[in-house]
Amino acid sequence: MSEKASPSEVDAYIYTKKELKELGWDIRNPAKIAQGQVYTQNECLSDPEIKQWLDKARPEYIVKVNETTLWVIETKSKRTMIDKALEEAENDYAKKINQSKTLKAKFISGVAGNDVDSYIIRNRFLEGDVFKSIILNDKEMTGLLSPEISKRILKTNQPILKDIPIDQSFFMQKAHRINEILHLGAVNINDRARVMAALLLSTLDEDLPNLNASPTVLIKDVNTRAENALVRQGKGEFFEYVRLSLPTSIDNHQKYKKALVETLRELYSLNIKSAMNSGTDILGQFYEVFLKYGNWAQKMGIVLTPRHITRFAAEASDINLQNIVLDPCCGTGGFLVAAFDYVKASSNKTQIDKFKRNNLFGIDQQPQLACLAIVNMIFRGDGKNNIIEGDCFTKWLVASIHEGIPTATYTNKRPEKDKLAITNVLMNPSFAIKKSDIKEYKFVQHALDQIVDGGLLFSVLPVGAMLESGEEYEWRKNRLIAENTLLSVITFPIDLFYPIGVHTLGIFVKKGTPHPKDQNVLWIRAIHDGYVKMKGKRLPSSTEPNDLEKALHLVRAFIHNPSFPIQAIPEFCKATPIDFDDPQLELIPEVYLDSKPISPEEIEKEIERLMRETVSYLIKAGKEGDVSKWSK
Repeated sequence: MSEKASPSEVDAYIYTKKELKELGWDIRNPAKIAQGQVYTQNECLSDPEIKQWLDKARPEYIVKVNETTLWVIETKSKRTMIDKALEEAENDYAKKINQSKTLKAKFISGVAGNDVDSYIIRNRFLEGDVFKSIILNDKEMTGLLSPEISKRILKTNQPILKDIPIDQSFFMQKAHRINEILHLGAVNINDRARVMAALLLSTLDEDLPNLNASPTVLIKDVNTRAENALVRQGKGEFFEYVRLSLPTSIDNHQKYKKALVETLRELYSLNIKSAMNSGTDILGQFYEVFLKYGNWAQKMGIVLTPRHITRFAAEASDINLQNIVLDPCCGTGGFLVAAFDYVKASSNKTQIDKFKRNNLFGIDQQPQLACLAIVNMIFRGDGKNNIIEGDCFTKWLVASIHEGIPTATYTNKRPEKDKLAITNVLMNPSFAIKKSDIKEYKFVQHALDQIVDGGLLFSVLPVGAMLESGEEYEWRKNRLIAENTLLSVITFPIDLFYPIGVHTLGIFVKKGTPHPKDQNVLWIRAIHDGYVKMKGKRLPSSTEPNDLEKALHLVRAFIHNPSFPIQAIPEFCKATPIDFDDPQLELIPEVYLDSKPISPEEIEKEIERLMRETVSYLIKAGKEGDVSKWSK
């Protein structure tokens, strides 16, 4: 490589170093700093062993993965030069280093492109004597290696990894970064989710959109790819809800294009295809960020259920291959994805293919949200999934058989009881913002009417639905527990749906048996969920307690067997029957949980606190004389 780099080569050089730092590598020079891990082009020959084999040849970067393992990175100025970057990384550098008896260059990467055209990245691992592509969750890596991924590959000594855990905090930070990119690109806040969906659909083809084209040509290319992807999946009618359009102001065209290119760059650096093929609803988390602050979503009471809650509901419900699952308010598909991923973890390919075709059903009255859910499922291998747009109160599911497999079919007429099909409902109704809005409990009741006797419902609800008088009380008394068995109620953190100020809980209900007066309900107060508010966002934190993790095995065991012994923990959990003598029939954990006993130490501290506050008040009020009298 020449000593003098062109501006575009500098772009790739700077981009690579920035990505290494974001991924968690210590980019300081290992020759000077013991903890350092990254040699730049001008530093790598400072290591005598590397210099011995490379002589004067220098790649852009050499990463010290561990004391004996190196990673060679070569960059090029144009995306079309990616093969040349890999070839040089392997033959001009890695193979020479691998003559060493103490060091082995087991990883190589090519980074090709520039800030205008974006970048393409390819990674290889030395398996035996051959450098092979690194595959994560059945998809080739499109970003650089993280320290964790490199360790896992070295541990297995092969370049194919599955079930790779996702750093959710890192992904959420990237989601907010992309949101900022789209903001700077003049992309309307209410259009950002559709932009994300269109860009993701455009990446399904192996060849990428022509990022060097004019804004008009680029958007036409992205739209064509997105439409073709939906048509292939039998969902072409939803294309209108992801179609991209240039801003009306010509001045913003280049700005808009730049935002699309930078967003694609961020997605590829995240290995987005691999991530979305994992057991984590990454796309749902992106949607959550984009829709959370959208005016139209807030005005309609649309809030996306946080993905750790959808996962908790699917795991606690113990969804299996025989269950037929409905979300009548499916939004972007979070609960359906959670059910799919939970079943997938213990199923073979044939089983999960049948499950996603026949066992998952979703309805949403907002076609743009239903479209986002469809895109989410496409990346899980099935866009023909039974997700439709419509009014859930006019839609029913009737039992049917498809290719010898029990399933369900949509109908506009309520089926006879023996023709019901749904065994499980996972849902979060739109919050009633205005008085004219349909109350949340009515969605739950309609869902219960769809379930077979013995089936299980989970729903998020505002606390008021299980606490307030009036029609909510009448529903709890005359429908909910008069016709069904209440298994568990869980209070969620007060800011779970921040910035929407609605305090919520979750209920598990068994369909079809009036609640026995002597049967326990599992009451849980899970006010900590492992998330903290930082700079106006809720982000996962390893230092924050997580009551949901503690509650999961209790809820799952109790649902299977309501006689399961539960140790009462004050202010956290207790299994006890409903108080049918309660005139308000308040069905929330705070009514049933034990209070923590106050220790003598706590009493003493409280007395001291009150004394200090009283003395402070008297002094400020100019009544110093009263202080001595009072203290006696």
